[in-house]
Amino acid sequence: MIPAKFDYIKASSVSEAVDLLNKHGFDAKILSGGQSLLPAMKLRLNRPEILIDINGIEKMNSIEETGSEIIIGANCTHSQILQSDVIHKTINILKQAADTVGDMQVRNRGTIGGSLAHADPSADYPAVILACDAKIEVEGKEGKRTINSTDFFEGIFTTSLKDDELITAVRFPKVAHGNYQKFYQSASRFAVVGVAVVHDGSGVRVGVTGVADTP
Repeated sequence: MIPAKFDYIKASSVSEAVDLLNKHGFDAKILSGGQSLLPAMKLRLNRPEILIDINGIEKMNSIEETGSEIIIGANCTHSQILQSDVIHKTINILKQAADTVGDMQVRNRGTIGGSLAHADPSADYPAVILACDAKIEVEGKEGKRTINSTDFFEGIFTTSLKDDELITAVRFPKVAHGNYQKFYQSASRFAVVGVAVVHDGSGVRVGVTGVADTP
């Protein structure tokens, strides 16, 4: 099917994207990789009047190692995560999850921020960010804030993001020992059940996806 008519705006900065969200409210949607939003628009399940493209915001496309943390920009694609030597050495469990997402075309376009914001209960990354105790960096009209992974997911396709907020980055602690495995639906590769397990030296954390409204 063909999506309903919409206007397109390419934001050049996070502040511009926030201003546009604040101005247009429910009529606007953020466009990153578009791997969840665009199919929904084609089916007329989602009919935004304005798409705000954030792909040109450079600082949201980086992977940075800072001390004990890895900061991943929200626009980083699954393929970027797969190809990152930094992630391979410090949070390989995230690379394992990225490798199970969709097919090559989806991995080349889909983003970590888009996956988390979409909050599909069968997605792969939510289990990993819970097991890793990652933090989600967001920005809105009231400024920046950090959301704990345990507080981010509220229901099916529902998060604690406010209407004028967008995810800018995800902060991961370095993880020495972790593993992600899933049993997936063969056509979509979405998890029927997926389990992420991390041992951080002081204990074990487990994240599970695909079995409830939230991971």
